[in-house]
Amino acid sequence: MESFLSDHVTRAGRWFLESGIQEPCGGVARFYRSDAGVNARVSTEITGYAISTFLYLHAATGEAAYLEAAQRAGRFLLDSAWDHEAATFAYEYAVGGQRAAPLAFFFDAGIILRSLLGLYRVTGIEEWLRAGEACGISMVRDFRAGPEFHPVLSLPGKQPAPREARWSRRPGCYQLKAALGWYELWDTAGRAEFRARYEQALEQALETHTTFLPGEGPREGLVDRLHAYCYFLEGLLPGVGRQECARALDEGLDRASRLADEIAPQFERSDVLAQLLRLQLLAAALGLRTLDAERAAQQVARITRYQLEHDDPRIRGGFCFGRKGHQLLPFVNPVSTAFCLQALRMWRQFQAGQLDAAWRTLI
Repeated sequence: MESFLSDHVTRAGRWFLESGIQEPCGGVARFYRSDAGVNARVSTEITGYAISTFLYLHAATGEAAYLEAAQRAGRFLLDSAWDHEAATFAYEYAVGGQRAAPLAFFFDAGIILRSLLGLYRVTGIEEWLRAGEACGISMVRDFRAGPEFHPVLSLPGKQPAPREARWSRRPGCYQLKAALGWYELWDTAGRAEFRARYEQALEQALETHTTFLPGEGPREGLVDRLHAYCYFLEGLLPGVGRQECARALDEGLDRASRLADEIAPQFERSDVLAQLLRLQLLAAALGLRTLDAERAAQQVARITRYQLEHDDPRIRGGFCFGRKGHQLLPFVNPVSTAFCLQALRMWRQFQAGQLDAAWRTLI
């Protein structure tokens, strides 16, 4: 096991494998509700994030169990979650008599696409690449709305769902992270049309991102918008060699960090802390800005406080979604755990001068 794998990261990895957050079907639940003792419904987006996390941990440890878990999740996506009639991935998957919402999200498809390409790069199995291409085509064909992309479609007819005030139900700069899937398809399969789609999404995001924060509505909602805004900053990473992208990343990091600190006494999300730290470390490794090491160490300390100690394996080692005031929220969250374990490992690598600045490794 590599020296950069701290106890925090190791315990988080075991939580992914042993907590039951990955259901027997291979899909991964949106979160574990610790107060009720149940998993939420299986989410195709979260399954995609879990695949990327399993692959990340496999690369770090060499443990076959992580690759096996990633492939189980991939098989679930292809064999069960893919809607063959609609040719897209549905939002959720119903198990045990549950009812899944008949929706498809543009953002979710991009996360799934990246995970399928990750499986292809690791295994060389063409089926994962073909599935990724089908997902990428669906994103272009079904979600395009002029210069924008519909955030949500109703299934099975694939009609645009009504737009709501919530950021996830409206188009916005955050969709740029999903568009990374197109960039990776171009990079992996040489399909120039997908690179053009990423460039279209990048242009739109650069034009609109300055109005995304702080947003309207209750002050508490700012934390959720910060999470989404970090997705925009992550989506910029392939283009940071361009002045406009580097400037947007630099200015966006400063703005998001300031707002996160302001709202933290009322509401703090562990995934937002981890997203900001990952971006700061990558920006420093790329030579785009100097890292404030004292602040980074403080962020590391704040992140580690969200890792849960418990006798129950469904909780032990996972990361809590966040807190309101002094009260931890009862959600053991796969995405929070994935982002936090990666941020902690990246911090140790940066300290040793061995952080790989390749943006493709970002979960």
